[in-house]
Amino acid sequence: MGTKASGAFEVTAFEPEETDEQPGATLGRVRLTKEFTGGLTGGSVVRMLSVLDGAGGPAAYVAVEHFTGELDGRKGSFVLQHAAPGSRGERLAIRVVAGTGAGELAGITGTFELTVDEAGRHTYTLDYELG
Repeated sequence: MGTKASGAFEVTAFEPEETDEQPGATLGRVRLTKEFTGGLTGGSVVRMLSVLDGAGGPAAYVAVEHFTGELDGRKGSFVLQHAAPGSRGERLAIRVVAGTGAGELAGITGTFELTVDEAGRHTYTLDYELG
């Protein structure tokens, strides 16, 4: 890609909206909010569908996340798409959804990488281009 922005975020709300427990798996729908610092400054709303395995551990999730705020001083918004296919070491993929950039972030494309350390702190790197 092109430019990198990095920093941290905090999950400020985790609101389960629906749970469907079945043998071998639990399906869930959750709304989250986040606050970002660093290259991204602002907040986001996340809509997530998740699967817990039969033992109650995370198995997979998909989500869309609408960020509003500033990216390296440019004001606007965009949407991220998350896909985590499983809990067996598969790679988490998060990308900027093409065509969702607004304001000074119109035309944004890119990929988003998040890391959670042992203390539970969330950090990110956004590798992006503005078109």
